[in-house]
Amino acid sequence: MKYLDEYRDPALARTLLAQLRATATRPWRIMEVCGGQTHTLVRQGIDELLPAGIRMIHGPGCPVCVTPLEIIDKALAIASRPEVIFASFGDMLRVPGSRTSLAQLRAAGADVRVVYSPMDAVSLARADPDRQVVFFAVGFETTAPANAGAVLVAERLGVTNFSILVSHVLVPPALTAILEAEHCEVQAFLAAGHVCAVMGWTEYEPLAAKYQVPIVVTGFEPLDLLEGILMTVRQLEEGRAQVENQYARAVRRTGNGAAQDAIRRVFRVTDRTWRGVGPIPASGLRLAETYARFDADERFGTGDVHAVEEPRCIAGRILTGQSLPTDCSAYGTDCTPRNPLGAPMVSGEGTCAAFYCAGRRAARPVPVTDLTSVLNRR
Repeated sequence: MKYLDEYRDPALARTLLAQLRATATRPWRIMEVCGGQTHTLVRQGIDELLPAGIRMIHGPGCPVCVTPLEIIDKALAIASRPEVIFASFGDMLRVPGSRTSLAQLRAAGADVRVVYSPMDAVSLARADPDRQVVFFAVGFETTAPANAGAVLVAERLGVTNFSILVSHVLVPPALTAILEAEHCEVQAFLAAGHVCAVMGWTEYEPLAAKYQVPIVVTGFEPLDLLEGILMTVRQLEEGRAQVENQYARAVRRTGNGAAQDAIRRVFRVTDRTWRGVGPIPASGLRLAETYARFDADERFGTGDVHAVEEPRCIAGRILTGQSLPTDCSAYGTDCTPRNPLGAPMVSGEGTCAAFYCAGRRAARPVPVTDLTSVLNRR
């Protein structure tokens, strides 16, 4: 798409939908990986406008949702200490731990602060050298460069009262786990454009070849997603399994070399547990030994913290596309954005929150016929 004002143009959307209807000859199941893509699809009603048989499966691409309950509880244990200033992005504050949340802990008097960058946390540490400042380093590959940069700056400036609690996860191993699951229904992926802006898409090429699944790097605007779905369906219909780039205005094949260098310098790949999903080998990042002194987990000795998930929450089935939020018995009753049982409801990118905020209450979506009004929803 050439112009920013075209991203919500109903005429272009009708053209893409017409091309989809002309292209699709059989049912296809496509997973969008990113929670931001899920919110656009659901909020704009795009998933309801697709030709019959094309089913969007909502994937695990919300870093808040997949942050393990155990790590949330570690964050709470650290933030409750009187000598600590605990800094985090705002979307983590309301994620429930076993007994409370960072927001509730702050209301009770803990020094929990919302920041807009990990560098803000470094600045807090420099301004108050008698306190320990901990930044909650959560995210996919997208946020890893900034967190790595904060550690490098803290090292260069000799800031000794700064550390990070790391909960970074990686997309390609998660796609592998989904594809190798016993009951996998996914036939193609829409890859997250912002992750690929950092990492490129070379890591996805072996996956496409090995599992014979098309992967299309896609943006987040309504027409980005429609075009990405069309590109995916064309591959499926033609029997191709390649990596293609819809998000050409932001993504290059090799990604951002400087960002990747920072990640490789500060972090090492490690096994990681995903909330509701379980352990996935080599699917996360930890601090390299050279930077272990910045590891809040080690600094505050939270290695023995363990947690048990809310039994009514089916986050794992939702995050892997096996169930919809409306399949959950607690959805919309005991579990709402104001009173969430699990992260998929509280997160700004969670599938449950997307469905709830879009008014999805029925077991399955109700078709929408007014294309113009759908595409112009805000």
